[in-house]
This record gives sequence, C-alpha cells and structure tokens, in this order.
Amino acid sequence: MGEEAAVPVAAAAASAPPHLLLICFPAQGHVNPMLRLAKRVAAKGLLVTFSSVSSVGAKLAASAGVSSGGDGVRVGRGRVRFEFLEDGDPAGPDLDDLMRHLESAGPPAFAALLRRQASEGRPVACVVANPFMPWTIGVAAGAGIPSAVLWVQSCAVFSLYYHHVHGLVEFPPEDDAEARFSLPGLPEMTVADVPSFLLPSNPYKLLAGAIVEQFRTIGQASWVLVNSFTELESGVAAALRGVTPRPPELIPVGPLVEAVGWQDGDGDGGGDEVRGDLMKAAEECVGWLDLHPPRSVVYVSVGSVVVLSPAEVAEMAHGLASTGRPFLWVVRPDTQPHLPPGFPASVAAGRGAVVAWSPQERVLAHPSTACFLTHCGWNSTLETVAAGVPVVAFPQWGDQCTDARFLVEELGMGVRLRAGSPELQREAVREAVEDAVAGPRAEAMRASARRWSEAARRAVGPGGSSDAHVQAFVDEVARRAACGGAAGAAKARAQESSEDASSLVGVAERQERVEVAVP
Repeated sequence: MGEEAAVPVAAAAASAPPHLLLICFPAQGHVNPMLRLAKRVAAKGLLVTFSSVSSVGAKLAASAGVSSGGDGVRVGRGRVRFEFLEDGDPAGPDLDDLMRHLESAGPPAFAALLRRQASEGRPVACVVANPFMPWTIGVAAGAGIPSAVLWVQSCAVFSLYYHHVHGLVEFPPEDDAEARFSLPGLPEMTVADVPSFLLPSNPYKLLAGAIVEQFRTIGQASWVLVNSFTELESGVAAALRGVTPRPPELIPVGPLVEAVGWQDGDGDGGGDEVRGDLMKAAEECVGWLDLHPPRSVVYVSVGSVVVLSPAEVAEMAHGLASTGRPFLWVVRPDTQPHLPPGFPASVAAGRGAVVAWSPQERVLAHPSTACFLTHCGWNSTLETVAAGVPVVAFPQWGDQCTDARFLVEELGMGVRLRAGSPELQREAVREAVEDAVAGPRAEAMRASARRWSEAARRAVGPGGSSDAHVQAFVDEVARRAACGGAAGAAKARAQESSEDASSLVGVAERQERVEVAVP
C-alpha cells in the first residue's frame, strides 16, 4: 500500500516545475527584495516557497493577509507560496538576541523545512538565502541542494565587505575625516562612506560577525544574485573580476521594486496580492497626495529600523513645519511619542500628514511627490531611483552611509542633510529640503533622477539586463533539477568549468558587453 501511494507522488514531483525555496532574514529590508525576487522567478514558471521565522509569518498574515501552506498564489506562469520555520521564535527584544536565536534554532528548523518539502512531493531544487544567515548554505549543501545568495545591498557595499574580510583594504581611522582610500571600480572614499558595521565603533558585533561569516562561506553558493542592475554599477562588478582572491560573480537581478506602471520581462505577471509589509500601510495617504499639486509634497521616512532620538524627532518636526511645504512623514508607532505635543493634530489641520507606515512605492510614484528625505537604506535608494525622485540623504549607519555617498555625489540625485552638533537641527532640515526642491541644482537633480529611472525601467523590462539574468538563473535551476538534484549540481559545475559561456556565470561575465546606458 505504501509503495503504491508513493508512485503518484514521485511521478507528480518529476512532472512538476522546479521548486525554489527562499529563506529570508526577519527584517523588512530583507523581506521586500526577497519576496519581489520570488515573484519575478515564479512569473517565469517556477514554484517558489517564501520562508522566514515564525514571527514574520504572523506579521505578514496580520498586515498583508498572507496564509501559510497550500498551493499559494498564481504569479505569471508559476506560483508563490508561504511556509515558515518552526523555530519557536523566543528571540529577545534586541538584535543580538535575534542573532543568537537564529544561529541556534535556525539550522535544525531549516533542515526540517527542507525535509518536509520532499516528503510532501515538492522537493527543493534550489535554496536562495540572504545575508546575516550564513548557516543556510551549509544546511542546503547537507541536503544535497544547490544554493544561491541574494545580496540585498549594492555591488559597491559588497566590494567594501569583500576587500575588508580578505584583508585587501585598510580603512582610515574613524577620527580622520579627511583621509582617503581607493578600491578598484569605486570612487575615492572616506571613512564616512564605509558601512558602519566594519568600523571599530560598531555596537552590533554579532551582526557584523554574521556578515563576515557570510563572506567566508559565500563561495559555497552556486550563484550570488544582487539587488542592483548592470547599468547602475557596471564598473564595480567588472573591477571585482580582477581582485585576488577572486570573488564569486555578481549577477544583478534588480532593482527588486514594484514600481507603479512598470512592466517586467513577463508583462503583467499578477500576484499583486502578494505583499511583504510587516506593518500595515496607511493606503489613505495616496488620496491625501491627490489633493496636492505636482512636485509639491516632501516625503519623509527613515525606514523600519532606524531610531531617531527624541531631540532629533522634535527637530525634524519643527524643520518640516518651517519649510512651508506640504509633507507626508512616516513616523512609526514606537517613535510617535517623541513628536512635539499636539503636533499630529496641528499638521492635520494644516499642510502635513503623519502616518505609521506608507505604501512607499506608490507614494514615490505619485506626481505630487517633490523629494524624498530618506535614511538611504538600499531598498529605499532603489525605490527612489526607480521612481526618479530627488533625495535629501540622511544616513544613520550600516550601508546607508555608502548609499548616501552614491546617491548624492555619483548619481547626482540629491543633497545631504547633515546632523548638527550634537544632533540634527531644524534649520538644516529646512535648508536641505529647499535645496532639493527649489535650489540652484534642483532641476539638474530632477533630470538626473529621471534618467536613472529610465535606465532602471529598461533593466527589468523585456530583454533588459536584469530580466535576462533572472531568466538565465531560472533556466539553470531547471537544468540542474532535470539532471537530478545533487548529482545534477555536480555535473553542472563540471560543465561550467569547460563550457563557461553556456552557464549563468558565463552570462554574468559577458555583462561588460551589454550596452550600458549611463546617464
């Protein structure tokens, strides 16, 4: 009886599309690009399961209506489904507690998840993980499953980490603001442009350790996908090929955004109901934007993690009010107690609006939005590039420091909001907003933003650089799955060494021959 029951399952698995499982670090900035990659891959015909810790599943269910298990949602020619780790999720309130929990509970829970997929007739053909969980690659290898890493920051930040981990660069002392250093493919930089996790003053030691460990194990992955696009960072990717020891090829598949009105390589793939918000967005703010003239509203958000001090929140509030311009400000519930007394009511009666969370891509695409005051997280950076909106850059830590440098000085899309002494001052807020919206360089910044937006649109459109890379990745996963799991992966690696031009790595190495339309 047992053998007879097993035959249909095996036959179904053999005829089913390859199954890709994405395992995601539990943070909004990781969930968004990973889920968007899931939709792009599924649209090309694969079954994709999105996973993270159990608490992420609960938040997605509450804010976006996501349900775990089952067949999932149709997206293009494939499906996206959700299934979360049975990890108990007893992590404490701070980041170090979370990292300790992931390191101890993550590997066995992830191994059990992979076994469950096979027992239920949908064996995993490939695992995609993102940074801060380096153990995922080893668990996948132990199960005989090839893996990929989705690097959710820029190629430039990847280069800085890689050079640091391999002892190829010495950053200037933190107290020497004038010292410069250079890396291949990058502009001359200062210590202020370095991701803060690499500096001695970084307080998040466990997180930094996980990043370093990721770079020590990343060579075990078959692919390193990057949330960027060739036209944006072609020089960085090309320069990394000349570094010794040579890093893995970076395969740009971004920007992983859901820009309003865009068409990706598979047209309208559907799946609009598949959302990655860990907090419920205030959709009504789009109607509020409708009431304002074009390019009149200042949009402000420092993301899901950055915490401003009470003094900074108060100065930001007074600075925004003093601009005389309408503004839409995302102030998370944990921060709202720091607003000046009566501020939300007073701005509601005037020209401002305060919301706990926003549908950011819709806000940035709205014609009323004039500029984006942002912490410069990489997701927000790519979303504003995609929307073609100038920025007021206000980085706090991590890769935000590097992203701000590139947005302002390399892409020419904005201005810096510099903290005063000891903290942010309202006059600086007013002056930076005025510079971005109506200053002497405002028109040039808008023109540069529009050009980069068009480049991003082309990259993800039919036949664009990122669309081609996603298709090549899907084809390669399908090829390995057809060859038979672990044996197929070994065979494919052997073929790559002799027939590089036919592999995904070959596609990446030919990026330098792509016509790069740099604004």
